[in-house]
Amino acid sequence: MTVTVETDQSATGPGLEAPAERTTAADATPRRPSLSPSRAADFKSCPLLYRFRTIDRLPEKKSKAAVRGTLVHTVLERLYDLPPAQRTLDAARELVAPAWDELRQEDGIAELFAPHAESAEPTGEDGVEAWLRSAGALVETYFSLEDPTRIQPDGREELVEVTLPDGLLLRGYVDRLDVAPTGALRVVDYKTGGVPREAFEAKALFQMKFYALVLWRTRGVVAAQLKLLYLKDGDALTYAPDEAELVRFERTLQAIWAAIERAVATGDFRANKSRLCGWCDHQALCPAFGGTPPPFPAEAAAAAGWRTTLPVAPV
Repeated sequence: MTVTVETDQSATGPGLEAPAERTTAADATPRRPSLSPSRAADFKSCPLLYRFRTIDRLPEKKSKAAVRGTLVHTVLERLYDLPPAQRTLDAARELVAPAWDELRQEDGIAELFAPHAESAEPTGEDGVEAWLRSAGALVETYFSLEDPTRIQPDGREELVEVTLPDGLLLRGYVDRLDVAPTGALRVVDYKTGGVPREAFEAKALFQMKFYALVLWRTRGVVAAQLKLLYLKDGDALTYAPDEAELVRFERTLQAIWAAIERAVATGDFRANKSRLCGWCDHQALCPAFGGTPPPFPAEAAAAAGWRTTLPVAPV
């Protein structure tokens, strides 16, 4: 999921999935600058990538992995439109084709499967069928992790947002929110990639703590469980935050935001070369690869509500 509207799209690499971009009609409405989990992760990994995605809004190519993630998320969301007793594996399989028929109409997706497309996977109709089977396999794995007939979500693909006392707007989309009869909250996120190694668990939980913080600030309840379902491996990662931890996490986000505001004010976004660079669409414009970024769009940033000390032409 403009300068003022966050999309859920982050860098990808080995073992990392490309989350679906989530937008709604409301997202087309101009908003003041905000922070989402993916944009915070962008800035932490590479400030220049954050600028290219959020300020410059440079286009990026779609990938089959990202589109597969979108398809699987759509199927699992629609599965819960059915009455509990009808949420079977066969019903989920039947949802794949119509969801794909809708998704393939979006710009840039049909081209991924064209015979001339550059990809390690087959292209053409054979490639589409194989790719759809891989998506169906992920949906099937979901049923080994949960019994959807026993779950009644409180929210799906739900926008959650809050403005902190210092004015920072946090917003993001929760795959699924469950509320127990006792009022306990469970935040569930579907991942089409594999379970991260232990050293990277904290990075995986960053997004979930973000949601937990927003829900705590809006509902006054600390989530009892944060649950990541990894459909590639058929495994899950669960975590139970506490209030003190969310207070510390809030300070972390405020520090990230302060650094973003300083970068916007001066137009100084540094490149941070890492293993993720191999999956970045913007190497030609990156100083780390001999490129030159375009001039900082100070006027667009100012019009979107950012504070900048750079010259802005009068309107």
